[in-house]
Amino acid sequence: MIKEILGWWKKLGSSDQKHTNSLAKSSPTIKAPLESATLGTNLSQNIKQLKIIFDRSSDIVYREFQLGEIQKGILVFLDGLTNMELIDDDVIKPLLEYGKNSLSPSMLRFEELETMLRNQVISAAQVSSGVQIQEVIDHVLSGDTALILDGVGQALFISAKEWESRSVEEPATEAVIRGPREGFTESLRTNTSLIRRRLKTPQLKMEALKVGQLSKTDLVITYLDSIADESLVAEVRERISRIDIDAILESGYIEELIEDNPYTIFPQVQYTERPDKVVGNLLEGKVGIIIDNTPFALTVPVTFYEMLQASEDYYGRYMISTMIRWIRFLFLVIALLFPSLYVALLTYHQEMLPSTLLFSVAASREAVPFPAIVEALLMEISFEGLREAGVRLPRPVGQAVSIVGALVIGQAAVTAGLVSAPMVIVVAITGIASFIIPSFGQAIAIRMLRFPIMILAGSLGLYGILLAILLIFSHMCRLRSFGIPYLSPMAPLHFGDIKDALVRAPWWSMINRPEESAKGNSQRMNKSLRPRPPKRTK
Repeated sequence: MIKEILGWWKKLGSSDQKHTNSLAKSSPTIKAPLESATLGTNLSQNIKQLKIIFDRSSDIVYREFQLGEIQKGILVFLDGLTNMELIDDDVIKPLLEYGKNSLSPSMLRFEELETMLRNQVISAAQVSSGVQIQEVIDHVLSGDTALILDGVGQALFISAKEWESRSVEEPATEAVIRGPREGFTESLRTNTSLIRRRLKTPQLKMEALKVGQLSKTDLVITYLDSIADESLVAEVRERISRIDIDAILESGYIEELIEDNPYTIFPQVQYTERPDKVVGNLLEGKVGIIIDNTPFALTVPVTFYEMLQASEDYYGRYMISTMIRWIRFLFLVIALLFPSLYVALLTYHQEMLPSTLLFSVAASREAVPFPAIVEALLMEISFEGLREAGVRLPRPVGQAVSIVGALVIGQAAVTAGLVSAPMVIVVAITGIASFIIPSFGQAIAIRMLRFPIMILAGSLGLYGILLAILLIFSHMCRLRSFGIPYLSPMAPLHFGDIKDALVRAPWWSMINRPEESAKGNSQRMNKSLRPRPPKRTK
């Protein structure tokens, strides 16, 4: 019986294999050998190969024409990614006019063709050539126009790219009161031009790469050659080159694939929509990564203290910027520990509260049926749900849901005796504090850490909070961002860099760049030309 079953299974497998092989032989779209082939001299055969590869692609346009008396040609381009007027005026019309005026009845060789088209006929800015069918595929899908002539085993690629794109606008996520109003768009070349406008130097390098087997997403690594450490640039280049994925749809793909430690909640790569912020990081020896189809650029390495800095800190007066940074540090502690301290004091350490405050809180919690830890978790989860609902809904509706939900549900919960009024106040202040953190990724990390700290506070009191703080700091001390310690310049300590971490020193005192990142050229300003206060006159 077993032998019969095995024989039947073997027979079934061989029949399936024969059926698969027959389908493969009969399929007209076996693309792998065609894509690796070269163009032939027979135009009809080349067109046939391209139509097999671009089978069922209605947006691929094949424009055939006659050049001269006996030479035929074809233009292949992608409708929607190509400037049709540019093709008509700068490619098709000049080719047809040349064909009418040409007295030579013989076919052109490729050398004559390329020289003639580049210098006399086609007026497009960029023209290149290639012999591989894969090159034709890549250029056409990127928005270029492929020109193939009969009798010539090579193709000319004419740059005529154009597609709908968003105009340069102020970033919605990083608004400033004083500072540039320009933000990145989804166009790679628009983003690189915004950086070039701010750094008019040949030392600004922009290396182009492609990532993604199917998407072939364009990516640019940018840095200042005289400032950035070459080992850092090589490390960024090597990590990106190791990426082997089918498609890159947003910069978050790159961020997650190149970070040092993927098992941490803290972001190790900074993302921003502001070109001035990227330029500021480049001037400190960092490396920028600009990805096509996304307005968010990446900069590496990054430290914890940089996540608490805004670009506006460097545009205002240094004393005001320093005070604002201190406020951010204060509210960072509030966003992380305030609910946990409330739970710990009410549960285990009531003697630490003043008597008047203790009686007031006890009276407000008299009708609440839940312990403080359950009450805090319910309120925090509800607040996070309202915040997420406000983000996902359409903007006018989302704002109404956030405001009405917080007011109505909070008041109804207090009236019903499900939560106490002090807990509503604690959750509201904590939520406001989390909004002050400039980096959205860092703010989410703080919000998520709040929940395990509350659980430890409800279990062990203040000892649980102290244990959580020690674990967080020990974890952060082990983190690296492209080799740079995450808590730099405080751990390890660099006295010269503290003037731009805990405070924002005046520009005339920040002579040197950060010690950890700018190893190529550490001096930012000529010390002898540092401005000094004017002398008082009588």
